[in-house]
Amino acid sequence: MGTIVVFENVSLDGVTQDPTGAEGFSRGDWRVGLTPTDRAAWDKLILDDALGAHALLLGRRSYEFFAARYPSRTGQLADRMNSLPKYVASTTLADPAWNNSTVLNGDIVHEVVRLKHTVNGEIRVYASSQLVQTLIEHGLVDELRLTIFPIVMGDGNRLFDRTGTPKHLHRVGTRAVGDSLAYLSYRTSSN
Repeated sequence: MGTIVVFENVSLDGVTQDPTGAEGFSRGDWRVGLTPTDRAAWDKLILDDALGAHALLLGRRSYEFFAARYPSRTGQLADRMNSLPKYVASTTLADPAWNNSTVLNGDIVHEVVRLKHTVNGEIRVYASSQLVQTLIEHGLVDELRLTIFPIVMGDGNRLFDRTGTPKHLHRVGTRAVGDSLAYLSYRTSSN
């Protein structure tokens, strides 16, 4: 049975929207202010996380963001991202070009429940804030992994913007990443 593990980059005030600045929303790439030590530690964290994944589950916009970048990249992270099976929640994407990609175009809650029974291991969700909010609301997230960046955005979409009921989580890990980042892991109360 698969587990849904959400990995998000989060500002100190809870914003998850556009940490790279590529969408034009934020005030630029959050990583720009990191020291070389912080950046190297964050890069290692991302690589280790991807190496632990058995599949990716992405919303359409996040899928398109990654698909536009990773096929042309080289290195261990690119190799891992390119080789993983990818599942895309979308009603508009018809022909995904990134290898090993499958579109989930039905009822996303039903599709993810089915996916959890199909994939043995961790199904990683990167970015994909709308999808993550739907998964959280329907109790489908098994673990949240949050990298807290030392930046206050003041505005932007937050991870729990649309949560209708309180969600009880249990901390399973806390550690520093470099000198400035914090990495927090939480399991849902059902796990």
